Amino acid sequence: MNRIYTRTGDGGTTGIHGGTRVPKDDIRIEANGCLDELNCIIGVIRSMGCPGTTDPRAAADGFLPSEHFSASEVKTRSCGAGDGERRPVMPEGWDEVLHGIQRNLMIVMSLVATPAAEREKNPNVLPDNLVAEIEARMDAMTETIGPGLHFLLPGGTPLAARLQLARAVCRRAERRLWTLHRQDPLPDNILQYINRLSDLLFVMARCELASQQWPEERWQAFAYKNQK
Repeated sequence: MNRIYTRTGDGGTTGIHGGTRVPKDDIRIEANGCLDELNCIIGVIRSMGCPGTTDPRAAADGFLPSEHFSASEVKTRSCGAGDGERRPVMPEGWDEVLHGIQRNLMIVMSLVATPAAEREKNPNVLPDNLVAEIEARMDAMTETIGPGLHFLLPGGTPLAARLQLARAVCRRAERRLWTLHRQDPLPDNILQYINRLSDLLFVMARCELASQQWPEERWQAFAYKNQK
């Protein structure tokens, strides 16, 4: 019988790409743990897929009556037996975007788990246009909702709140990656991608609030942004 447990980690070490074993609290493992946590949160977002509504009572359990939206606005999924009249809602195309992010994060984790000296032997490769694509997506959203020039209180609709949580975990992953980078260099595109990804999650949260006509709860303006 193939068991999930191996007992090889009972001594406080874990294997990385190439066969080397390192302590479980090694910065490489910590960085990948943050990326794994981020991927899990994005999975939660995809599974619940509900942006909420201006009527909190209607969104209390994460679903909205389908008649509130046109067919083009609703992404249909199974909601369980006997619940065919209610469907979770997510802006069109977002599930595909988040699915792509999850797959990219798996590649990032594989590359992070590989020491720089061994990385050329790793068959997993990130797309060449990864950063440019995510920037173009943000630019398109920002044209619609306007520039984000303020710190926001995380929250709002259920989807916006989860996106903000994902953003915060993404920032933590970025910090851990830079710590690792100073010890064992990472590819530039990984550091750039994780930085832009946190920005994208912030913009998606704002876009969700705007689409639901939910006001942004602003704290104060970004001091480092051009306010002209």
